[in-house]
Amino acid sequence: MNNWNEYLSSQGARHDATVPGVVADFGKALTAADLAGGFVAPITDQGLIAVRGEEAAAFLHSQLTNDVQHLGVHDVRLAGYCTPKGRLQASFLMWRTADTIYLQLPRELQAALQKRLSMFVMRAKAKLSDASLEAPTEAVLGLGGAAAGAILESLFGALPATPYARIDHALGTLVRVADAFGAPRYLWLTSSATAQAHFPALALGGNDAWRLSEIHAGIPQISLATQEQFVPQMVNFELLGGVNFKKGCYPGQEIVARSQYLGKLKRRTALATIAGASAQAGADVFEPNDPGQPCGMVVNAAPNGLGGSDVLVELKLAALEQGQVRLGAPDGAPVLLLPMPYALDALDL
Repeated sequence: MNNWNEYLSSQGARHDATVPGVVADFGKALTAADLAGGFVAPITDQGLIAVRGEEAAAFLHSQLTNDVQHLGVHDVRLAGYCTPKGRLQASFLMWRTADTIYLQLPRELQAALQKRLSMFVMRAKAKLSDASLEAPTEAVLGLGGAAAGAILESLFGALPATPYARIDHALGTLVRVADAFGAPRYLWLTSSATAQAHFPALALGGNDAWRLSEIHAGIPQISLATQEQFVPQMVNFELLGGVNFKKGCYPGQEIVARSQYLGKLKRRTALATIAGASAQAGADVFEPNDPGQPCGMVVNAAPNGLGGSDVLVELKLAALEQGQVRLGAPDGAPVLLLPMPYALDALDL
């Protein structure tokens, strides 16, 4: 156990029983109201790939759904890595420094994806490594809610002004991601010593709390359970700026472009809550009036602190319009659709 994990354990971390070092929560699941007030969540289920070398940007540009060549040092972007059939193998949060491009993704996917990407480097002057083992990025904190900004401002001074922007500071890297609950959210990557010395006094959550905030921001993340299930548009990825349709080729580009321009996309992802039931990514959902086959799949799920789960769920447009969806079976727990934090395009609705 490293110093960071030891510190989190001393704060009451409740670890995932099946994954060493992964903190689910600190004794209780936080609610959306808890998060809206202000929270800090040590994030221990995410990995970080560093890509370095003079051709790193060109290499990644040829592999990912988004523009890497023109990624600025203060920019943050979503990006996907697809199969040749256009299905997402991984989704990343991506940013760069003067000499490194970082890709954040679930730790459970990192080793295989890092190995696969390395296979395609060929003669390009680029090298991939595990940055989660490097001291400046060994601790990751997610912060959000009404009280978080003032605390971060007292530490960092100026904060990133808009979502998907970042700053470097003596205390580490601060990445602003999509807002949720009417307030900015941030990722703070730093050393274990710095995180312990400046640990914010906010409602304390773990990976479940951060995932709940991501769900309420409408930001999907591909996990082991949902690999190769979705074309990017099925999880609203192009609406979130995760796909650049003007860049050059990448694996699956033809399928992704065809889905966009030929009007073949018939599915979208929505925000929902499920009372009294635990949901997991990859679970099927059904329409009671069409019980023969699933109408969609849970993309991400998190305990909502009220005895149920909040989810992002990918659905056929007809099911999205009807709004009558059940978890796991036609007579399963009702999946109650909630307003999305951003507009789904009028063509699909």
